[in-house]
Amino acid sequence: MIIFLDFDGVLHPDAVFKPAKKPIELRTHGQLMMHAKVLEDILKPFDTSIVLSTSWVRSIGFYKTVKSMPSALASRVIGATWHSNMVDKTVYPYASGQYTADPFNHWSRFQQIEYYVVRNSVKNWLAIDDLHSGQEIEKWPVNMLNHLVLTDGVKGLVCIDTQLELINKILKECGALENS
Repeated sequence: MIIFLDFDGVLHPDAVFKPAKKPIELRTHGQLMMHAKVLEDILKPFDTSIVLSTSWVRSIGFYKTVKSMPSALASRVIGATWHSNMVDKTVYPYASGQYTADPFNHWSRFQQIEYYVVRNSVKNWLAIDDLHSGQEIEKWPVNMLNHLVLTDGVKGLVCIDTQLELINKILKECGALENS
């Protein structure tokens, strides 16, 4: 089973910024990856892999993103929804300069995950995400909500109800619980 993992609003509050030429920083109380141990403990008994669906991969690269994770989670990472090869290397003129075409600039989080799921024939999966805008949740198809564990962007995985939802959905995806 695959877990599509967002970082901001899941493993720490969604108050993360990447200043130019500086490391990623959390601009609120706490620390980056402060709830990672919660996820480690939940995943421990399950045969799950992680695919990164965090914007960190685009900001600092896949390998640096994986290195920023605790080793127990990093060892489960098998890929990311975004890869630099997906970017059209053609440079297009734009009013304020030039840009390259990157479909992720226009895709919802669900579309990013769906692209990976279809491309890799993934059968069992869950996404853990705060979907930080109301528009993002509206773009998640109702018939696919059973694949989403929606976190509170401030609390992340520290919420007991969210932890229980994650455990129950993992059990259902693994076939240990009847679908309800």
